[in-house]
Amino acid sequence: MAFHQLCTFETFQQVSGRYGYGENFRDVIEQEFTRIKGITYLDHAAATLYPESVLKDYCRDITSNLYGNPHSHNPSSRLTHDTVDRVRYRVLQHFNTTPEEYSVIFTSGCTAALKLVAESFPWRSHTESQAGSHFCYLTDSHTSVVGMRGLTSSRGVVTQPVSPQELENRAKDEAQVEDVICQTPHLFCYPAQSNFSGRKYPLSHVKGIQARRLYPACAHQGRWFVLLDAACYVSCSPLSLQDCPADFIPISFYKIFGFPTGLGALLVRNDAADILKKTYFGGGTAAAYLSGEDYYVQAANISDRFEDGTVSFLDIIGLNHAFEALYRITGGMHNIQQHTFGLARYTYMLLSSLCHGNGRPVAHIYTEGQFDSPITQGAVLNFNLMDSNGQIIGYSQVDRMANLYNIHVRTGCFCNTGACQSFLGITNQRVKRNLQAGHVCGDNIDIVDGQPTGSVRVSFGYMSTFEDCQKFLNFVAECFVEKPVTVDQERLQELKRAAAPSEDSNESPSIKITNGEVYKGDEKKPTEASLKGFQLRDSNSHGEAYTLTNIYIYPIKSCGAYEVHDWPVGPLGLLYDRGWMVVNGNGVCLSQKREPRLCLIRPQVHIRSNKLLLQAPGMDTISVPLENNNHSHTRVCHSKVCGDRVETVDCGDEAASWLSDFLGQPCRLIKQRPDFTREMKKRPSEAATSTSLSLVNEAQYLMINRASVELIQNLMSSRQDDSEGDQLLDTQSVISRFRANLVIAGVEPFEEDNWSHLIIGSTQFMVAGHCGRCHMVGIDQDTGSKTKEPLMSLSAYRSGKVTFGVYLTHQLTEGSTAAANVLSVGSLIQPKPNSS
Repeated sequence: MAFHQLCTFETFQQVSGRYGYGENFRDVIEQEFTRIKGITYLDHAAATLYPESVLKDYCRDITSNLYGNPHSHNPSSRLTHDTVDRVRYRVLQHFNTTPEEYSVIFTSGCTAALKLVAESFPWRSHTESQAGSHFCYLTDSHTSVVGMRGLTSSRGVVTQPVSPQELENRAKDEAQVEDVICQTPHLFCYPAQSNFSGRKYPLSHVKGIQARRLYPACAHQGRWFVLLDAACYVSCSPLSLQDCPADFIPISFYKIFGFPTGLGALLVRNDAADILKKTYFGGGTAAAYLSGEDYYVQAANISDRFEDGTVSFLDIIGLNHAFEALYRITGGMHNIQQHTFGLARYTYMLLSSLCHGNGRPVAHIYTEGQFDSPITQGAVLNFNLMDSNGQIIGYSQVDRMANLYNIHVRTGCFCNTGACQSFLGITNQRVKRNLQAGHVCGDNIDIVDGQPTGSVRVSFGYMSTFEDCQKFLNFVAECFVEKPVTVDQERLQELKRAAAPSEDSNESPSIKITNGEVYKGDEKKPTEASLKGFQLRDSNSHGEAYTLTNIYIYPIKSCGAYEVHDWPVGPLGLLYDRGWMVVNGNGVCLSQKREPRLCLIRPQVHIRSNKLLLQAPGMDTISVPLENNNHSHTRVCHSKVCGDRVETVDCGDEAASWLSDFLGQPCRLIKQRPDFTREMKKRPSEAATSTSLSLVNEAQYLMINRASVELIQNLMSSRQDDSEGDQLLDTQSVISRFRANLVIAGVEPFEEDNWSHLIIGSTQFMVAGHCGRCHMVGIDQDTGSKTKEPLMSLSAYRSGKVTFGVYLTHQLTEGSTAAANVLSVGSLIQPKPNSS
């Protein structure tokens, strides 16, 4: 078969496996990457390309929102802090792990992350009484890894380069018994994927080193830690830290997304974090320090401890949009791995089979395998071209010709001298002689004494196309092949027989991508029996002292109240209270402090029809299911409520579009996952029993006393001259601003502050504390406008202590379930004062 017949899409499909991410792949590429029209970009291992929608969404975000320094505590700073935290979760989610297992330390890039480990690792020098630390690295490592020895050597640490062959050939059959006496810390570094050849090293090496089965860990006692350089690997491959629990993982985000640049991270396994010790400390890293004395206490949070100064928060916010675009376009890293490997494998097959007219091969390809699996080979192809006499063509000549054809490749040694020496056969002595001859890293001196000093690398990204492969191969054939162009048919057939396994093969690991995961919930829906008798009654009677006068639920956090007269108590409080919340385009929870118009959204819960209705002025009513049993397209999200991580599921595009139209910014409606448990924070003196919460801030219920409300109303009336024209609020308006679940008729104002327990109807409650009022009290719940009252009067009355109302948690009798309890307006209340 002639070469031009092989450079067809039909041939490519026969050998490539998956191509693209759906029927509209070409359209998406044309829309998102218009700037590369006419350019064949094949340098994705250096920096991949960003889709244009990322910049549009990012610019819309930062021009619509006010982001302040996250070290401050004003509203703009809190927005930044919460958004950055949301991105940390997004990063961990991408690598299939959780904040309980790993922490994200943002850095300026992978190199800065490596430098952080080198400076903070507790290296021990050898003494008569203790063994010294070993710093070991695979010879196929990036310059930034090898460069760590510049610091370790000065500390008397043994530096030990290890070849890939030694790592496994000198391994032990079994893990070594842990030596409890010798706890000398050692560090082994290796790349998950070579940035030179694209070779993927087994991720199982992590556990092999930690268990001291692999060399050099098996030859030295002590505690072995593993640094997995994942910068090249994660650009086109899924990495699950559940399967590969490395202690330190440095990454650069532009390798994955193209934007933002100058931003990376060090992922630190929490079990290993405490061994890292800092000497320098910058702003934001200290819990306390003295300027006049050598006294410093580091921050408790791992990320805070190592992020000196203010993080690049606008770049981190941009990272959130990069995640959105990547998953929207591709569906996830597993799809990207299949697509890019298919392109690389096809290019390898044809380039390695391409011959001059005299039958000599055109390319010498530097690879350990035959591109037979995406498990062992990344989307990187490294080679040198040869003339018809078998002589190497200098890489700078190839580069210059490629530039004329608008083909962008990378040449040189790629900051990986170890791999370059190994593949090109360059001895240490020759490296030194080349330097004397004037050759330095990064220059265009490609041949010294007839021997190559480097090579050519092409690499693919998720937006690469078959046409990129076709143009590159035609370029090689046109410019560097002595005609007629021939193909080694025997080799080509051999490579075809060694075809990569299909995407459904067991060899392809099933990487759990949490973003987009289907959730199979088992939360029980209220039965007809449990809901019997919950029809609403029209009862405005306040009855005698200590009665329940009003019940409010707030189905969507920070949105309007839904008043009921009889309502079931669920496991987390009133059924469906704060079960949903609105998040902005970055996944950060919106409250009325940030978006006052939330109060104009009036949700209604219709239990029997399984609907949550959304209503707002000027908007058509829409509904979302209370319980969604079809989770086939449910996206799992992570967010934060009062510093607590919560797991939620997305409620779909219709609700998102409705909220975005009404609020005038990108928003989504999310619901707490039925199987997610969030426990109420305990005070040191409280019992060990746990209380589960919905998306409420502090506790299951907030209760206020009408007598207390009326006192505040009287204070507001007496202060009316100082209220700057604010209209005097009636009792119901004041009640609505405090957004309580339960309103009671008491005798004395604030007497509820002294209660420890109470019974409403047949349900027992414990008082969990006082509610410190926030600025939402100053938002008119009917209009969304802001005033200073009633917060000013409350603050003046209580001398700045602006607590109002008490938090409650229900206490269920033994053998009963929460859903079996019902609260009803008019129920009598039996309070129990504090024993003091």
